[in-house]
Amino acid sequence: MDAVIPGLLQPRPTPERACIVNPASSWPCDRGIQVAELQAVFWDVDGTLADTELEGHRPAFNAAFREAGLDWHWDRSLYAELLAVAGGRQRMAAYAAMRGEALGDTRLDQLRALKQKHYLTHSRSGAIALRPGVARLIAALQQAGVKQWIVTSSGAASVHALLTGVFAAEGHPFAGLISADDVAAAKPDPAPYQLALERSGVAWDGVVAIEDSEAGLLSASAAGLRCLLTPSPWEERLHTRLRNDPPAGASHPAAFEHLGEAEAPARQWSGPPCPGGVVTLEYLQSLLADGN
Repeated sequence: MDAVIPGLLQPRPTPERACIVNPASSWPCDRGIQVAELQAVFWDVDGTLADTELEGHRPAFNAAFREAGLDWHWDRSLYAELLAVAGGRQRMAAYAAMRGEALGDTRLDQLRALKQKHYLTHSRSGAIALRPGVARLIAALQQAGVKQWIVTSSGAASVHALLTGVFAAEGHPFAGLISADDVAAAKPDPAPYQLALERSGVAWDGVVAIEDSEAGLLSASAAGLRCLLTPSPWEERLHTRLRNDPPAGASHPAAFEHLGEAEAPARQWSGPPCPGGVVTLEYLQSLLADGN
């Protein structure tokens, strides 16, 4: 495990800058504003790439309960409430307490192992789909030669299982992975993103992070990165705040319900206007504009 000191960013080379002057364009770079070249996109996984909680972890918990002989079943509504408890083991212990049942450490460890087994099998099967716009944007970035890394608080085994299920035929496009196995401090600590910058060799001001949660946003921002936010379906409090009191102005992170498709544009809550409600490589580049 690499040692990472929270808050410390190593000096990095000045990124290349690109600018095409076109006063009629709505894009910052085209108007003559100097921007850093987009070098990399750092993707979160759970809730950002895919709805892994409701469509992956929840079915795995239920399969583990059945195998262990428990008469528990977590439907979507109940699971969304239980997500307020961080960590699967802690979540099961909290639910047992709610039901007035006692589960010892050995039983909890057994359930956690069963759940992980079912989650890996479920993920590798391809049963978990990418969120809207993710496949499109990944392909565009890959074609343009922009580096893509995964930066997640999940374990590496879970991530590899998901990537196998989603990209089995062609292989995944990610150049590297920072997981919970690589750092001592998880998000919202900046350590995961700092390590990604170190290992990828890209300059901090040439990166956009894509996240779904406040913890992820805080982590990326503390590492000095621009962040685009697509709140996951289970981030109900974040969704409510964005709907009822959307932040205004370019100083706030760009926030969308998802990345958007031509036939299903995304609602935007904050950030620079996104033409057509579809997040593109050009839009990510615009987030690097000075002053945003």
